[in-house]
Amino acid sequence: MAPVLIYDGDCGFCTASARLAAERVAPGLRTVPAHRAGLAPGLRERAGREVLLAHPDGRRVWGGADAVAALLVDGPRAPLRPVGALMRLPVLRALSAAAYRWVAANRHRMPAGTAACAVPRDG
Repeated sequence: MAPVLIYDGDCGFCTASARLAAERVAPGLRTVPAHRAGLAPGLRERAGREVLLAHPDGRRVWGGADAVAALLVDGPRAPLRPVGALMRLPVLRALSAAAYRWVAANRHRMPAGTAACAVPRDG
């Protein structure tokens, strides 16, 4: 069984990114828009802010940059595995998380993004 990538299906950038992941990063990856994933309330709220990667057994869920790293490390593309492993190193993990948060906050400005992709700012 493969993990499931859960993304914000209302966001054009997120939808395009999920499609790219399924076609180029992990062919055959199952992708599901958050509104169709049957998520518990806490995970549903997270899925509006960050991509989620759910382990096939459902007991583990990675979010944001950690989801990207897990997908790369465990994915079928061997050349991408070292990139995912590097993203898990402490200093690079913090940098990857910061970069992910910046992209997420600006996803409405990214290719395929629209005003509907904007994530409301906290507080």
